[in-house]
Amino acid sequence: KIKSDLQGRLVEGVELQGKKDGYVCRCKIMKVLEEEANKSLYEVAWLLDDGKTDGTAVIGKENLICKKLPFGGQVLKSFLRESTYRSLPWVIHNNLASKYLIPTDPPEELKSRISFLNGCVVNNKKRKRIEESQEGNGAKHKRDKLEKGKCDDNLGGHNDLQNGDEPIKYPIDDQLVQPCADDPVFTNRPCPLRDFSIPLDSVGDLLMVWDFCSSFGRLLCLWPFSLEDFEKAICHKDSNLALVVEMHAALLRFLIKEQGEYFLVLQKKKRKPKVTLITWTEYLCDFIEMIGISDLTNQIPTIKRGHYGLLDPSIKLKILKELVDRVLATDLVREKLDEYLEQRQALAASKREEAVEEGKKKREAKEHLKVVSEANGMLPEHNSDIIEDGPGVIRNNDHSMENGNCIEKMSADQSQSLRSSENDDQNSEVQEKTKKLLEELERSKEERKEFLEREMEKRVIRSNPLGKDRDYNRYWFFQRDERVFVESPDSKQWGYYSSKEELDALIGSLNPKGERERALKKQLEKFYARICKELQKRSKEVAQRLALEEGLVRRSSRVRAPPKDNPALAFLKYSNRWKALMC
Repeated sequence: KIKSDLQGRLVEGVELQGKKDGYVCRCKIMKVLEEEANKSLYEVAWLLDDGKTDGTAVIGKENLICKKLPFGGQVLKSFLRESTYRSLPWVIHNNLASKYLIPTDPPEELKSRISFLNGCVVNNKKRKRIEESQEGNGAKHKRDKLEKGKCDDNLGGHNDLQNGDEPIKYPIDDQLVQPCADDPVFTNRPCPLRDFSIPLDSVGDLLMVWDFCSSFGRLLCLWPFSLEDFEKAICHKDSNLALVVEMHAALLRFLIKEQGEYFLVLQKKKRKPKVTLITWTEYLCDFIEMIGISDLTNQIPTIKRGHYGLLDPSIKLKILKELVDRVLATDLVREKLDEYLEQRQALAASKREEAVEEGKKKREAKEHLKVVSEANGMLPEHNSDIIEDGPGVIRNNDHSMENGNCIEKMSADQSQSLRSSENDDQNSEVQEKTKKLLEELERSKEERKEFLEREMEKRVIRSNPLGKDRDYNRYWFFQRDERVFVESPDSKQWGYYSSKEELDALIGSLNPKGERERALKKQLEKFYARICKELQKRSKEVAQRLALEEGLVRRSSRVRAPPKDNPALAFLKYSNRWKALMC
């Protein structure tokens, strides 16, 4: 209902484009007039470049150029899930209620069904079960707790005793957690590296711009590049560095293709809608003038003189961030996000269906193994000990089928028994059927699972932090970089971990009694194998690069290799191989 309502009407205050004297001009809806003969009419004000009005007019909806609403049904559902902490009924997060002045008192029709428990809305039936469970423990249980004075595991958490009779139910807010005698030995949390080439308060912009360009490279027609190469390119003084130029050109071309505000600015200046490697700075200056941010507009004279490379790295990143923000708001990106959402949901549904089918095939496989065993004269108790022994292996006591092809291995005595059986043909048919079934089950199970996970990762919607620690530091792991990044609460300090040893020490330092560190530890353990693989890959690459650089340094100046062979200068060789994909 919400989607249909928002997509089916225009409201006052919306800025869009309208047809005026044969030209397409910016306008703003001032008033929605009543429909006449099933025709919608709107009073619009024509807008100039500086935002001032240039007269008004009453035009029909057919003369308004309406872009597709920047979200569809799937995005709306995702928005609702992220804005609420429970459904039936939907209850939005407290910070959103405070920000948008939404009352938190339940409506009259729900007061009999819900109540508050620990500051959160719960169903009355659920609350009653919780209270009955707590009361059922009895006073004796509490006295036993006091006498033992120990920490229990309570639904995955722990219980410590307060000064009174009631135990502390973990997890709780991390900063309320106190040391306990039964706590495990926590490791010292390693200090993250901070050897960035740019100011620490600009690292967030660096990661945001790089992550977007890496995730939507095909849509932008921009060949991917590493984070390290991007950082080096931003700090380089060359004004026409290929990597930097191609990034700006790709983002500017995308805004032109959208035919929005930036496109209209270029039309007014009678520029051709084609950004080249020679004219890209002119188009960039037009964009900076359009957004009107003083810190950036002050840099226009320097850029026009051809000295873009002399800008401070933080200014370069602010310009790129503004470009990315504008591209993110376009309908083309929103449509791609909608498409990714639908595809991810389809892939997730496929994983669930295949899991159900896999369970069904396993049951059938066990039944056929039982049939084969009985046909071969084996005792019934031999058939009851069928267990799964990892991917590609199903064991029946000492007889196994493994290595993906599920080839049935039988002892010499059993083979002889089959050959001498009167029902040899029937047994062979059953064996063949069982063999094919097992081959189909085990051959591609792991490969299919990995394929679905890779496809879901390709359709990234946005990057989310792994979690937060006690002090609200956020931890990030990006798909295309082999480090775990740490962001301070105010986003002004950044660091990273780059080795498996540091990751192990970080996990060992997290206290599961705290809500934030418990959730962070769970996420790190969930992706532990993958993160370790990437960290070890990075360590190997760094060692190889250092060895190569050391070899280059040892050479004499007369036979020194050209700069392009130095791995530290690989960013100078960047080439946009997807440039040919541009329409």
